[in-house]
Amino acid sequence: MVGKPLGITLFSWLVTRTGKARLPEGVTWPQLLAMSAVAGVGFTMSLFISELAFSDHHLVSEAKVGILVASLLAGVCGFGALHRTLPREAVEEG
Repeated sequence: MVGKPLGITLFSWLVTRTGKARLPEGVTWPQLLAMSAVAGVGFTMSLFISELAFSDHHLVSEAKVGILVASLLAGVCGFGALHRTLPREAVEEG
């Protein structure tokens, strides 16, 4: 929930700071940070790795619950952050 938003935001800041890229027109840094929070929903690889990492089925089940809860929280936090940072007309149209 912290790693992906932090990594996406810092890398975006770095490439914009060096002049290699720029934010799209109309996109603000708070919006980019909010959208990067939604990236925390991606959990397919985490589920795969937990299957490989643990031989005990109980541990695999616990890992799956943790992964799914974190994904749900990332989605809720991302939605809330986007709701706060997007312009009102974009929120009303969506």
